[in-house]
Amino acid sequence: MKHSLLFIVLISVISCTEKSPNYATLSGKISNPDSSLVLKIYNSDYAKDIELNEDGTFNDTLHLPPATYELKHGNEYGSIYLENGYNTSFTTDYNEFDKKLVYNGDGSDRNNFSIQSYLISGHHITQDLFETGTEKDLNSAIQNYMKDFEELTAKYKDLDSTQIANGYKDMENNIIAIKNYFESKQAIKKALPVGSPSPEFTNYTNVNGGTTSLSDLRGKYLYIDIWATWCQPCLAEIPSLKLLESEFQDRNIEFVSISIDDGRGYRAANDDLALAASIEGWKKMIVNKQLGGVQLLADEGWESDFIRNYKINGIPRFIIIDPNGHIVSPDALRPSNEKLIPFLKGLDI
Repeated sequence: MKHSLLFIVLISVISCTEKSPNYATLSGKISNPDSSLVLKIYNSDYAKDIELNEDGTFNDTLHLPPATYELKHGNEYGSIYLENGYNTSFTTDYNEFDKKLVYNGDGSDRNNFSIQSYLISGHHITQDLFETGTEKDLNSAIQNYMKDFEELTAKYKDLDSTQIANGYKDMENNIIAIKNYFESKQAIKKALPVGSPSPEFTNYTNVNGGTTSLSDLRGKYLYIDIWATWCQPCLAEIPSLKLLESEFQDRNIEFVSISIDDGRGYRAANDDLALAASIEGWKKMIVNKQLGGVQLLADEGWESDFIRNYKINGIPRFIIIDPNGHIVSPDALRPSNEKLIPFLKGLDI
């Protein structure tokens, strides 16, 4: 009896002193995975590549501080909150990464609340709203966004109150950003009306040698991509841009990519060396990613007259100019937008 009692006491002591694992377990499946078969998880203090099996399944242990981390697979992004002791999984489809993303296990409510909040925003605040919507349309979309967010918080009523409060704060910040973006779009349309002469650029460095000016490209429609090697959203558009170039390869349209690389994002002993490194990085990326079209480098990066005259304060940015040098769209649809091809075909290119 004494031995049995001692055994029970020992078990109790062991149970009370047992610690949570000093790692998190992350598993899941990405259907139709990217050919890289790599899932990147990272933030400013941590980074790890998780290898996927051929069928898109994965399972790994991570030693990390409690935080929200970015997820990247191919050209798709997501986020996840993790901390040591968590056993968390998620499933999704690479072709519909955000829409199909579902979390299970530890922290699932927190993570599912986060992704569903994001999807609600994207459902109501669309690119079409910024392209063709009125202020009345914008206000209506924001009201519907807020209504659906209220319904979502009711669904997750058991979630920690701090997370709900953070969700409301994020929504408020989103609405401010949405209104500011809408106003900037309207300002661009007012300053650069359709049919007016396009601002010019002169003697931009051409990756094939020499220089190119906008006037050299007259006679064809121009679809201009303003980008930089360090810009992830810019790089995400490259596959769609290549498909677009293929679709219109025999048409009266030229695809022009203008890099604003000026040394930013490149570490070097001084600004001149950073600029030189960025130019080499631009040339290498064109080769490595087999970029087509006319590849140019802006003369003064963000401060180039062409960039400033088009009121560009964020990239990627796309511009369409007609064969006579007049503006068709000062802030055109991205290559990944399914409405772009019908729009271009409507120009009778």
